[in-house]
Amino acid sequence: MPKRLLFAVTEDWYFLSHRLPMARAARDAGFEVHVATRLDKGEEAIRAEGFIPHHLPLKRGSFSPVGMVKSAFGLRTLIQELEPAILHNVAMKPILIGTLAALLSGQKRVVNSLTGRGAVFTDKDRRVQFTRPLIAGLLGWLLRRDRSWTVVQNPDDANLVEGLGVAKERIVLIPGSGVETDKLTPLPVPPDPVTAAYVGRMLAIKGVPTLIEAYASLGQPEPQFMLLLAGRCDPENPGSLAPEQLKEFASAFGIEWLGHVDDVREVWKRAHFAVLASSGGEGLPKTLLEAAACGRPMVATDVPGSREIAIDGQTAIVVPPDDPQALAAALDRMASDSELRARLGANARKLVEEKFSADAIGQATVELYDAILESRPETTS
Repeated sequence: MPKRLLFAVTEDWYFLSHRLPMARAARDAGFEVHVATRLDKGEEAIRAEGFIPHHLPLKRGSFSPVGMVKSAFGLRTLIQELEPAILHNVAMKPILIGTLAALLSGQKRVVNSLTGRGAVFTDKDRRVQFTRPLIAGLLGWLLRRDRSWTVVQNPDDANLVEGLGVAKERIVLIPGSGVETDKLTPLPVPPDPVTAAYVGRMLAIKGVPTLIEAYASLGQPEPQFMLLLAGRCDPENPGSLAPEQLKEFASAFGIEWLGHVDDVREVWKRAHFAVLASSGGEGLPKTLLEAAACGRPMVATDVPGSREIAIDGQTAIVVPPDDPQALAAALDRMASDSELRARLGANARKLVEEKFSADAIGQATVELYDAILESRPETTS
């Protein structure tokens, strides 16, 4: 029997953008890598890596109990067929579905990667707040399961998981998804005008409305720098801005919305600094890691995950979340000080090289897999 590893992820594009360093390291270490996900445009790219894709119909925007149980039974069937040495669930919904499938199938070794707190723990909507204790209780029960390990990307999330009753020795901190520092290298300073860029999905929780409000407030008659938004809308997320809204904002305030960009280097060739005005906890935002790898400084909010890479006065200017005035002042300061941008950008690149490279993240993940395979079953759950 080959040493099989099964990833459970909602979307094929998310696996390709956030899990490749781990999956490649596992493949190179002798694992047969399988990927259970909703297959769309990324199936061939997954196969090209030498991985084996399996279609798993998941919808990120729906937490329907009926749909989740149906997905869990589908994943259970796949687990029974493959008999993976390790099941690795990535993000909140696959954790819930995958751990249930593991219980139904008798899967012994499970890794659960918490990639941020998400709407369950950060959304201020009353309906979410009402269901939060129920979901948190269920999540804690699943993460405490015998022969289960939880991977977090920052110390704040480690404390959150420990607060759910998970033992410290079952919590593993692996910072982020890894950055290909040989591909994403420091870029030359772009020509004027000075330009800020946000890269990511167009979500309220990512602070896009706050960013637009802050930028618009700097008018007189218009800001002294440009703002780029790069990323897609997400109709499956209730907090997504609509394309019509973005087009209206762009027209009204002189913002350029690029939509999805295949190669993020094209954004950082144009932009002098990055901005992420997230209002909720991040895992460890890849958008900031990629910007830092390209030598770009950051303006970011002080939230879990972001603060691991956006360090005030060292790599970034950091402001409170949901504060358009503070954000506007930080954007204006960064845009007007080229020496500050150069110093923070150089520090950001150095930090990525030291802590967040794809090689380091991949190696840490394989070391975890090896330790799990060598561990002995527990006598109590």
